[in-house]
Amino acid sequence: MARVLLLLPAAGYRNEDFLSAAQKLNVEVIAAADYCWRLAPLMGMSPILSLPFDRPAIALEQALDSLGRRVDAVLAVDDHGLELAALLREKLGLPGNSPQAVRSTRDKLAFRQLLESNGFNCPQFQVAASDTDVRALASSLQYPVVVKARRLSASRGVVRADDAASFVRAVAQVRRIQALADRDAAQLGLILEDFIPGAEYALEGLQEDGGLRVLALFDKPDPLDGPYFEETLYVTPSRLPVQIQKAIAGEVGRACALAGLASGPVHAEVRVNDQGIWLLEVAARSIGGLCGRVLNHRLGMPLEELVLRDALGMPIPPPANDDAAGVMMIPVPGRGIFRGARGLEAARAIPGVDDIRITAQTGQLVAPPPEGSGYLGFIFSRAGASQSAEAALRAAHAALEFEIQADRPLARVCAQGRV
Repeated sequence: MARVLLLLPAAGYRNEDFLSAAQKLNVEVIAAADYCWRLAPLMGMSPILSLPFDRPAIALEQALDSLGRRVDAVLAVDDHGLELAALLREKLGLPGNSPQAVRSTRDKLAFRQLLESNGFNCPQFQVAASDTDVRALASSLQYPVVVKARRLSASRGVVRADDAASFVRAVAQVRRIQALADRDAAQLGLILEDFIPGAEYALEGLQEDGGLRVLALFDKPDPLDGPYFEETLYVTPSRLPVQIQKAIAGEVGRACALAGLASGPVHAEVRVNDQGIWLLEVAARSIGGLCGRVLNHRLGMPLEELVLRDALGMPIPPPANDDAAGVMMIPVPGRGIFRGARGLEAARAIPGVDDIRITAQTGQLVAPPPEGSGYLGFIFSRAGASQSAEAALRAAHAALEFEIQADRPLARVCAQGRV
């Protein structure tokens, strides 16, 4: 029986999907979660189940000391565990992307430097160190400017500023977000870059035999112009001309090769405008949240099963069909305490709606980007054409109502981990 060490975020959307896929494939899973290993005994957990993903060198030694069994693959479910997974594969002699390749794509500064030095379209960018006098800097910038945290994902810690005053506010806000989410925040600083206009697209792929296999190219029909960049709709197949779709795949594949990403899943975000294709990010992982379920019918299997098959060298069947499909990451309309959703029955009855999953829990504190990184849930659609799949998502969302109670100061303090 094949055995995989699976690095699970403590509250990840996809944990159950990966575990179900492993069970279907008769793969034994050793699960490691990103709890603090020092607290594991108090929580009744084995140390191998509780590794500090954000301290990969410490987590590496802890995992190696506790593993005690051969594994055939090491996989991280999301960004948080990517570097640790790469270090473990390197130590255990398993195939996969190197730690350096993972770092060069996780760190927005390293990725921008890679693009700039290799002739890609790349916005002007600079680093704002933690001690930078932002008020002095504000007068020297050309606006709009996008302020970004170095290692966060899902639009968290990304804010557009259109003038000096909004820039100063944006830097303060993103610094606060990064400080709460990344213990290296003081050393990292922030990225400042020119805003790239244009429509946005997402590519889901798999590195095979040194090349990129495109699993899907998604349109993002809603404009993402800021000041915040909450993603909502993904629809495939893309309505872009075929030659532009091929050009996007070519740019993503070239960036992967230069970064050293040679195997496993790839998720890329791009913008397209009159100047060409602009890579926003390339990540050595598959699409986040429950969004991968939008590809189940096309792939003929869950995306998580495909990722496991690839990691373990199992055969991957060809695509099952080319139906149009879409997913809406249900946006959070405002910060507060989630109290429930209404209209589910009516929304599910809309033609083309395939499934609706409300993932927010009653009593949970929710917030939109740039503060939050989660969603209220996911709506899935299938149709004969992309336009119909998109229309079904919008109609279902319009049928839903959400109750969110404004949070009190104590809730805000708890959300920031200070209690």
